[in-house]
This record gives sequence, C-alpha cells and structure tokens, in this order.
Amino acid sequence: VAQYIEICNAHYYATRDPLGVAGDFITAPEISQMFGELLGLWCLVQWRQMGALDPIYVVEAGPGRGTLMADFLRAAGQDPAFIQALRLHLIETSPVLRSMQKETLHVEPVWCDRLDDVPEGPMLFVANEFFDALPIRQLERTSEGWCERLVGLDGDNFCFIVSDKTESGDFPNAEVGAILEDCPAGIEIAEALGKRIANHGGGAVMIDYGYAKAEPADTLQAVKNHQYHSVLDDPGEVDLTAHVNFERLSQAITEAGANVDIFLTQRNFLLTLGIDKRAEILSAEATSEQAAEINSALNRLIGEDEMGTLFKVLIINNETTC
Repeated sequence: VAQYIEICNAHYYATRDPLGVAGDFITAPEISQMFGELLGLWCLVQWRQMGALDPIYVVEAGPGRGTLMADFLRAAGQDPAFIQALRLHLIETSPVLRSMQKETLHVEPVWCDRLDDVPEGPMLFVANEFFDALPIRQLERTSEGWCERLVGLDGDNFCFIVSDKTESGDFPNAEVGAILEDCPAGIEIAEALGKRIANHGGGAVMIDYGYAKAEPADTLQAVKNHQYHSVLDDPGEVDLTAHVNFERLSQAITEAGANVDIFLTQRNFLLTLGIDKRAEILSAEATSEQAAEINSALNRLIGEDEMGTLFKVLIINNETTC
C-alpha cells in the first residue's frame, strides 16, 4: 500500500495544481488569510522568545501555492528585523507548485527536497496538511494474525490483498478484518525534526487531520473534484491521504530529544491566537457581503462540525530556547 501511495501521489502532485475550486481540495490557507497571518505572528513571537536570532531558518513543508507563506510574511513583516533575519526554505518537490510559489511570494525562497537539505541552525518549522499525504503501511487482521495489506490485480482492476506472512502488531484482540496503519516516512521526518530542534533550537507547528491515540481503523481515502473517490481507481489522478497518528509523531519527536509543548484542536489553537478578534477587525473594514464571507471562513476553520475539531495541532520546541 505504501508503495502504491508513493507512486500515485508523486505523479499526482508533479503534474497539476490540486488546490482551489478547479482542483480537488481546499486547505485552510486558501479559505482565509487569517490562517497564515496567525501562523506568521506565532512564529514571530517564538523568534523573539528565542532571543531574536539572526539568521533564523523558516521552513514550510508542503507549501502548496505559497498562500500560507505569503500571508505569514505579510503579518510577520510588522517586525522588519524578523524579515531581515529569516532564511526562507520551502520543502517542495513538485515543479508545478514550485512555479506557483515563486509567483505568489515576494521574496526568493530556497527550495528543498527534504528537511536535511536545510542548513544547520535554529529553525521555525511549519507544516499544514503535509503529513497526511505521506505513504502509509496497512496491516490487516486475519485469522492467522496481522498481515501487510498489499495492492494486487483482479483482472484489469486493482484490488486489496494480504501478504501470507504475519507481522507483530498491537491490539492482539482486534477482530478479523481490522486495519492498523503506520507511516514510516512521517516518523522519519518527525525524528529528524526533533533531533534538529534539540540540537540547534527552534520550534515547530504541525497541523493536520488525525487522531491523538492509535486505534485500528482504515483511514486511507481518495479525493477528486472535491468528492470522495475510490482509492484504487484512477491511480495518479486522485489525492490520496490518511489520518495522521499524532501519538507516534510525538513519540518520535520526544525520543529524538525535542519537547512536545502542546497538542490541541485547530479550533482551540486559532482561538488562542485570536482569530475571532482578527475576524472582527477585518469585518469592520469590509462590506456586508465581504463580512459574511469572513464569518463563513471563520466557521470553516474553527467550527466543531467543520475543520475545528477534526484538525489537530502539534507544537514542539527546545525548552532551552523557545
């Protein structure tokens, strides 16, 4: 399954702009400028608490069109010293999205394929809906035990099959047919991130839909034209994602030496940063129609029946510097 996801998503992201009405899905930065603005201010505060270090590496993983970072830089620009100190690095492999990011941003970023490409030094790391697109392994509970779920062929169509080799897995009493998921690529990045922050200082905010504690579940999904789609149909033409296991990410980060500062819902995170107050300010300067759009966007970001509780936020730091 992991190899299937990796191959499909590599083609998918390399060949299109998947965002917006004309794409397959919409992320929080595309919903409202407030999202990126508040992340920019959050990083500005972290930088000041670190002692206003110069240089400071600001790294965004999976920056999409560059919308979040454009809003981030505009808000953080209230402190010119921060803008002067930051060295912007974007972790992006898609040539299509790199081109769009270059058009969106008014500063020249450095593009990287992976976190290890960012020079050593203190870093502020931002990842919004990045980890959900990484390949996952799935184990399926059979009468013999846990077996890896594979993608096979049924005639001309893809289908799920299971390996004939059993593997160790948690939840020994799970029912036959239950699915366990793991994301080795995500764990590898979390370990590198934790080690980097432990050794060089800084902080990170990671936002994604996911769960706080692992339970057997099949969360692999496909989206096309803003509608759910069969995971095995149209390979490379749909967006494949899975819910993020924040428990495993947190464990990898702490084992690498960094500190998991807080884990909370997107709703509570954005309210803590004052998104409701920001919406009031924007609405006061807007037409009635624009104000309605601002309030609608606010509800999508923090509503309990929208993104507010489904999306989680993991904040990490080095206790000595942040």
